[in-house]
Amino acid sequence: MATPRELLNAAKADIREIDPADVAARLDHFTLLDVREPDEYDQGAVPGAIHVPRGQLEFNVEGRLPDKNAPIAVYCAGGVRSAFATKTLQELGYTDVVSVIGGFNKWKDDGLVWTTPRVLSADQRVRYHRHLLLPEVGEEGQMKLLDAKVLLLGAGGLGSPAALYLAAAGVGTLGIIDMDVVDSSNLQRQILHNMERVGMRKVDSARKTIEAMNPDITVTTYDVRLGADNVLDIIDGYDVIVDGTDNFPTRYLVNDAALLKKIPVVHGSIFRFEGQVTVFHPYVGPCYRCMIPEPPPAELAPSCAEAGVVGVLPGIIGSIQALEALKIILRLGDPLVGRLLTYDALDQSFRTFKVRRDPACPACGENAGEIIIAEYDEFCMPHAVLKA
Repeated sequence: MATPRELLNAAKADIREIDPADVAARLDHFTLLDVREPDEYDQGAVPGAIHVPRGQLEFNVEGRLPDKNAPIAVYCAGGVRSAFATKTLQELGYTDVVSVIGGFNKWKDDGLVWTTPRVLSADQRVRYHRHLLLPEVGEEGQMKLLDAKVLLLGAGGLGSPAALYLAAAGVGTLGIIDMDVVDSSNLQRQILHNMERVGMRKVDSARKTIEAMNPDITVTTYDVRLGADNVLDIIDGYDVIVDGTDNFPTRYLVNDAALLKKIPVVHGSIFRFEGQVTVFHPYVGPCYRCMIPEPPPAELAPSCAEAGVVGVLPGIIGSIQALEALKIILRLGDPLVGRLLTYDALDQSFRTFKVRRDPACPACGENAGEIIIAEYDEFCMPHAVLKA
């Protein structure tokens, strides 16, 4: 039976080792992989290093380091675990891996640059544990979520589930704009609110619910009508806008402002038993005007207040909107840019339609003129703005 020292020597015989100074001189060449335990990493690390503890390496490394031909320099505390990790990576098919001699201890002793990384608290590690298990998210992704800012247009049917799931996911700042009050007729679908809050301003009710769910979240409320006079100031600084409005004037207004500020808009809409979601990413995919150049006549586009909506439907569509916002923040998967996802609750079916940029679009087309932020009240339906 081999001793630990013999196993280490055998591993070192099959790998290449490198001095810390040689790695530091070529940081633009190497991807650094830190295989120490979380408590070691929290006390200091090489800037930019990817952290995958040695005990999780076989199951998590491919999600964090998908390119198996990229040059990788592995380090631990003293060079032992990194040697075994390098051997494991080679067995997993990585072709250009080296182990850092002396590990992080020698890196520090040689006076090379290191820093104390920003890390999640113990409570946050518990709260977001299921995210941390996902290689596509991990601690780095969770930090992105905590640093992100999402603006929700409306605290109604679509805004309610979107706000709840974004708050639960740890999106650090949620802005909510709504100038309505909670009515008992809202409670069939607007799950941010309850009977005790009937008559309360919706933004205040939303804040109470979100803050009770997750103390990490900062909630910024706007108890105002969204208009040409304030839209640019309100949306400024947000990473994503989740659009839960149900009228054309506001949608055109938000579209134009988002184009100016280059902020992606996750658009959702609901009607009776049907819903749809798409993402308008400025100058990457189509905008709202590409999809709907002109609003239909008012009589052909009744509101939910006039036509009704099944209560569960906004929960489904709003949840999809929240997921699309998370994908944009984390740069995961394929967001619904240039695609319209439709849902029919009666036959439980989803369909996807392509939506293309219109070269002649007056807002984002090749020869589009200056975007003017203006009111579109002539298109306004006889129901309240931001009410779903």
